Amino acid sequence: MKNRRTPGQRPPAHQSNRNPWPRSTRSDDRPSESYESPRAPLETGSQMIRQRDQLGPRSSESIPAVMVKSRSLHPLIYRKRIDTAGTAKAGDLVAVYAPEEQQPFAYGLYNSRSELALRLLWHTSELPTEETWLARLQTAVALRRDTLKLESQTTAWRVVHAESDGLSGLVIDYFAGVLSAEAFSLGMYQRGALLLPILGNLLGAQHWLLRTSPQFLSQEGCDPPQLTSEGCPGNVIIHEHGTRFRVRFEGGHKTGFFCDQRENRRRLADFCAGKSVLDLCCYTGGFSVQAKTLGNAEDVTGVDLDEDPLKVARENANLNQARVRFVQADIFSYMREMIRNQRQFDVVVLDPPKLIRSRMEIEDGTKKHYAMNRLAMRLVKPGGLLVSCSCAGLLSEPEFVQLLAAAARSSGDDIEAMGGTSGPRSFQIIARTGAASDHPILSGCPETEYLKAVWMIMQ
Repeated sequence: MKNRRTPGQRPPAHQSNRNPWPRSTRSDDRPSESYESPRAPLETGSQMIRQRDQLGPRSSESIPAVMVKSRSLHPLIYRKRIDTAGTAKAGDLVAVYAPEEQQPFAYGLYNSRSELALRLLWHTSELPTEETWLARLQTAVALRRDTLKLESQTTAWRVVHAESDGLSGLVIDYFAGVLSAEAFSLGMYQRGALLLPILGNLLGAQHWLLRTSPQFLSQEGCDPPQLTSEGCPGNVIIHEHGTRFRVRFEGGHKTGFFCDQRENRRRLADFCAGKSVLDLCCYTGGFSVQAKTLGNAEDVTGVDLDEDPLKVARENANLNQARVRFVQADIFSYMREMIRNQRQFDVVVLDPPKLIRSRMEIEDGTKKHYAMNRLAMRLVKPGGLLVSCSCAGLLSEPEFVQLLAAAARSSGDDIEAMGGTSGPRSFQIIARTGAASDHPILSGCPETEYLKAVWMIMQ
């Protein structure tokens, strides 16, 4: 029997008696790179961004061991909660131990350069095998295909939603035969060229691409290139409730299209018949085009600051023979101009990009949400609908609703000077919705409930 460890003692490396990691075939013709010895020196940038040729270490290698200060069921472990990491290197699959325990309680991906240093994937003492990874992907596919039956609604849906599907640090969307993935974790990026072809086989998708999140360099410590399968198209046309959209992968935000708003776009259409609609931060025109195509709106205007998404938005409108006016402008300047012109709309959608990416941005991001909602509320006709959204996971729904109430109550000389009504307004909340069902929420991980949409009738 093994001796019980004392607190702070480095746990022994976990060994396997067989090789659970059969060599995988790479999706391109580049030579496979070997998995370095656990005792190799600190990785250089080129070593960190390499694609691994196996999902985990070989049978002849030890599983690096990480000791945390206490057990946790949460999939995200910050660096300050780690006691020792032994020989673990950036991107390694590691066995995770709690004090005074001889067996690991979890396995995850480690990166010492990240503040979020450990992402737990399996809460078990059993060493995960390649079949375990496969089963995780199969479960994700079955939820979307068999339970949610998304293929009857759309050719664009999220198939892997990070922690919610047990693959922390990775999101993957399916777009008409192409898998578009975004990695938030170095360990997931290093395994992307292995996981995406496996998932492609399950879905019948021939092509894939893998990019990193915009904050990857500051959060993970390196800046890897985008990877694609050979012959991957630069764009595809997807269908959503019968409406067509072009998804361009180069230069697009996230994975190229926001599947999370699919059900909200469909719901908005029920309020648009014969109405005037303003879509603020319209990106590639999802709400705008659906308001016209499904909702039969009388007049639709979409506003965004970025030129490239607006080009796609205009193309999306043309694909559906929908007359939508798209304006390139800063939404603050545009809303102030509309207030000066005393222009109001029956329906206003405010769906800004993520304004709070870290705890350091909470104060500034909250102020931006308040300021833009304060102006947007002045643009809604009495009895009209405002749908205000936030995709900031660090801003809770109760806090967001309080912010909206404060924005409605506010009055000021600045609005009066623009010719608008400076007095307070009120609203009735008729619905609170979130991300579409292919973006499930994991119990015990509130970060997975990130999107909030508050539907308000303005008084």
